[in-house]
Amino acid sequence: MPATRLKEYLNLNKVKYLTITHSPAYTAQEIAAYSHIKGRKIAKTVIVKVDGRLAMTVLPATYKVDFTLLKDALGAERVRLANEQEFKDAFPGCEVGAMPPFGNLYGIDTFVAASLVDDEEIAFNAGTHIELIKMNYLDYESLVKPKIIRFSSKVLV
Repeated sequence: MPATRLKEYLNLNKVKYLTITHSPAYTAQEIAAYSHIKGRKIAKTVIVKVDGRLAMTVLPATYKVDFTLLKDALGAERVRLANEQEFKDAFPGCEVGAMPPFGNLYGIDTFVAASLVDDEEIAFNAGTHIELIKMNYLDYESLVKPKIIRFSSKVLV
């Protein structure tokens, strides 16, 4: 089961969390609908390439990565969306597109959108397209130690 590594890590660190199983979903908005959690409370993971290296961005499902803001915030020469071929092997045991926002478990830098840090709790893919983990945001931040920056903008619906 893909979530095993993540759950072992959370248990080892004595972090309280809730596992939510839902129908197969492949977008953050579908996940929000199936799990009955508001889209802004779902943290989605977007894998990017920063000056040729993989990095993980984490932002609310109702937001999108602003690549100009991200590039400027990181002082990078080039930032772009990574394609599946570039990152599919970087997350062993995870389904592509369902990686949990724990770059530290995979040796990848993690950047969290400032728009996410005000939430008391976050929910995110647990490595599959049918399972979420819901936990306290401060516990998440304490474990992952992401760099918090402004790189996202709200999606207009």
